[in-house]
Amino acid sequence: MEAASLVTGGTDWPALTEAAEMLRQGSTVAFPTETVYGLGADARNTAAVEAVFAAKGRPSDNPLIVHIADPAALTGLVTEVHPAAAALMNAYWPGPLTLVLPVRPGVLSPRVTAGLDTVGVRMPDHPVALALLSAAGCPVAAPSANRSGRPSPTLAAHVLDDLAGYIGGVLDGGPAGVGLESTVVQVQPDGTALVLRPGGITAEQLAAVVGPAAVAAVPEPAAGSATAAANPAPRAPGMKYTHYAPRGWLGVVRGASPQRVAEAAAEQLAAAKLGGEVTGLLLFEEHQALYPAAAADCVVSLGSLASPEEGARSLYAALRRFDEAGATYILAEACPEAGLGAAIMNRLMKAAGGSIIDAG
Repeated sequence: MEAASLVTGGTDWPALTEAAEMLRQGSTVAFPTETVYGLGADARNTAAVEAVFAAKGRPSDNPLIVHIADPAALTGLVTEVHPAAAALMNAYWPGPLTLVLPVRPGVLSPRVTAGLDTVGVRMPDHPVALALLSAAGCPVAAPSANRSGRPSPTLAAHVLDDLAGYIGGVLDGGPAGVGLESTVVQVQPDGTALVLRPGGITAEQLAAVVGPAAVAAVPEPAAGSATAAANPAPRAPGMKYTHYAPRGWLGVVRGASPQRVAEAAAEQLAAAKLGGEVTGLLLFEEHQALYPAAAADCVVSLGSLASPEEGARSLYAALRRFDEAGATYILAEACPEAGLGAAIMNRLMKAAGGSIIDAG
């Protein structure tokens, strides 16, 4: 079905009602959240969930996150909630935090959980999303509303660029505020908050609730590596495959100083341009003066390192900018992995397929 844009600013109730009815009838609807746009389907309806996988071209062993409008809905979805998980919900729901919990058997489509005994659940912090979920009256499985592997959509236009003709409709709620997907956490029996995917809630924020000693990150194998290929189904989205990638080749440049990073990147970009590549450069505002004029055919800033929220919000749109420019060879500056920087670097490394240029 050709995707139709159901425009709403959060108060267009006819559009929300139509979208909710589409979900109840087994169709797919893209909708805004505070992180990125999601492609929703009734999580209980296997045919509807399969339509999400088909539209995205998503690997079948990649589980989906279930979105709810009220924590009370958990009672019908999961068998238990660890006290530490409950504390994190109280602190950060609604918000960009997904909790992996033991799923109640037979309630959700097995395609949502990829056959696992757990499910990731979150309550989004966006008025349109919450209104849609409430009106639909069902748990909604919703990965990002883009073709699998592409940069996630932070605008309704991004959704239509990737999925027009493959989905039922789009609710346009304006630009996403956070710009990166939710943090995915699984609380262990001992109360440790295991971070399966960094995102909009930082490790520091988690530690403020459960204590610094109770936060641990899962190391990820390089995308495409033998270890990644041999791993069983991941517990959370974004753990196993290359994601978020622009169409051109992308490498991440890191080094001992911004000056060395800039010198190495400028040299590589100049060589690529001589070789006939259309070049792109993703940098931070503080470092712009370190590069020669016209260092690349397309130069995009992620804003200031001092404001990682800006970089998170603009990352996916920046990667899509390179596609619009036809860039075939793109370099991105690495950033410190503190706070939101951990999530930014996670997405950059996924987008680059682990390709790193070490400037020394």
